[in-house]
Amino acid sequence: MNTFTKLSALSSLPFLALASCATAETGESTETSASAPLNELTITQMGEFDTPWAIEFAPGTNMLFVTEKEGVLKVMDTASGTSATVAGAPDVAFGGQGGLGDIAFLPSEAGASIDGRTVYLSWAEFGEDGETRGAAVGKGTLACPSMDNCALEGLEVIWRQTPKVEGRGHYSHRITFSPDENHMYIASGDRQKLTPAQDTSNTLGSIVRLNLDGTPADGNPFADEGGVTAEIWSYGHRNILGMDWDAQGRLWDVEHGPAGGDELNLVERGANYGWPERSNGKHYDGDPITDHSPDDGFEKPAIWWTPVIAPGDMQFYSGDMFADWQGDALITGLKTRALIRVEIDGENASEAARYPIDGRVRSIDVAPDGSIWLATDEGKVLRLSM
Repeated sequence: MNTFTKLSALSSLPFLALASCATAETGESTETSASAPLNELTITQMGEFDTPWAIEFAPGTNMLFVTEKEGVLKVMDTASGTSATVAGAPDVAFGGQGGLGDIAFLPSEAGASIDGRTVYLSWAEFGEDGETRGAAVGKGTLACPSMDNCALEGLEVIWRQTPKVEGRGHYSHRITFSPDENHMYIASGDRQKLTPAQDTSNTLGSIVRLNLDGTPADGNPFADEGGVTAEIWSYGHRNILGMDWDAQGRLWDVEHGPAGGDELNLVERGANYGWPERSNGKHYDGDPITDHSPDDGFEKPAIWWTPVIAPGDMQFYSGDMFADWQGDALITGLKTRALIRVEIDGENASEAARYPIDGRVRSIDVAPDGSIWLATDEGKVLRLSM
């Protein structure tokens, strides 16, 4: 396993074997790193779903919401293990990496009931021509007098990835809220088109910062340029599949590199992260990409991986069950079939441990009791406890 912290020497980087054509569609490497022994976790399967993409506890409850990629929203009572379908999910452009995506709740609405909660969803949608696709984010309200009578009402699209393009990959569309809950941040992948990530006249390959109604937020770095450019917070990203805030209130993301060079980044206002001009990986066809260097003018990853970890999601741990892990970034691995724990030191990071999981780990959330919940592409929802 080769992991590299910020400003590591690049000359010793081993070349990563090329991914297959099928892997290139998903942006996930065929390489798998060696795993650390699993000796401190109890893993219990709690449920099974159809291709889950995101899991999220409604704040203050034991109710776990699950998005299924084909376009179904589920809710699970983790105390009883029962689950039900939430009516009113949007129509989605299912296929490749596309479908129903992330789900997010406002922490300020924490309480005993899920009825009346504001909910944000992301998904892939078709363009008017039926050939192009793009990510969308909608806002609605849960009407759930009981778990078996639960619906999403008033769902309205408040943001769209611009422009819609052909292809079925790299939507990203993860959602997070600033700690003060004044702003929403959305990851907008490069849609496997590469060069738009360096063009701020579109939102491909960027993180956008919005008001909670989807309008561009004041104070964005390119606000004076108007249009979708006014939405952009950072750019030069490839395919972000996880974002979260550390205890200091700083935003981090984890994103797929090409053939090598997966990244954990500290996200800064107006920063350019280099894709596709710089990457510590190579193109899938073997063509080189210039490595990051200290003087290249781009932001550098805090840590990067070759062989890749194929990240699916991330969350900073702040619970009590794993007290020694507080402040660590927990990153889910897809092809690596692992939970990767990363320790943060200022703006640098280092991998502390890797825990094997039976499945491609797509999503993560922490329950009110501090246990860690995972969803795998194979459909399992798992609880990790001491």
